[in-house]
Amino acid sequence: MSEILLALIAGVAAGTLNALGGGGTFVALPALVAVGVPPVTANASSTVALLPGTMASAWVYRRDVAPVGETSTTALTSVSAVGGGLGAGLLLALPAASFDAALPWLLAFATVVLACGRRLARALSDATGRPFGLGSTAVLGGQFLLALYGGYFGGAVGIMMMALWSVGLGLDTAVSNPMRTVQIAAIYLTAAVLFLVRSDALETPWLLAAMLTGAVTGGFTGAHVARRLSARVLRGVILTTAVTMTVLYFVRSWG
Repeated sequence: MSEILLALIAGVAAGTLNALGGGGTFVALPALVAVGVPPVTANASSTVALLPGTMASAWVYRRDVAPVGETSTTALTSVSAVGGGLGAGLLLALPAASFDAALPWLLAFATVVLACGRRLARALSDATGRPFGLGSTAVLGGQFLLALYGGYFGGAVGIMMMALWSVGLGLDTAVSNPMRTVQIAAIYLTAAVLFLVRSDALETPWLLAAMLTGAVTGGFTGAHVARRLSARVLRGVILTTAVTMTVLYFVRSWG
């Protein structure tokens, strides 16, 4: 299989996964590394390539975007954009080895919280005798940290985002998926701008173009598919993706 075709197929798969619930980075990044792109450059290139696909998904979801609790959507998106840019700056300035070592544990935590978040919120409410929920300040603080991580690496940031909203606000994953897509687009946008200016992402233009084309196709199609799935099925897809990514990254880390 040619390098261009591999990048195209990986882009379609990554764009589709991102539209359905997240995980596109775990397809796009390894594909670029497999064809010889250095890891940091591959990370930057995958962010740039997946941005248009994520924006295509956000466009499809535009009428389904619901607020995250009482937090202003403008404030949430602004925090995502700022955090994404700062995270991208950290990627270019710092070694990634220590963060890569922590990634499987972050994924495992996010997956457990995503799977049990609503039940945990109910248990906390029963224990305290009052509804459990994060205030706007706490939501924005958590969103900034996730955006920082998203700009730095981005793998499973959408799953972690929905985990935060699930346990902190009791939001269903199907309901929050459109807003998740918008926030991922904001994170990718500022990160991609910095990567285009300061990284070597443009040194492999044909690979980047092929992956970008595939990601737009996958992102647009995947969002249409996701809108037709029931909340139960979509939640199952998201959880399956989360569990699969967690297992694969533990295997990769131990290997």
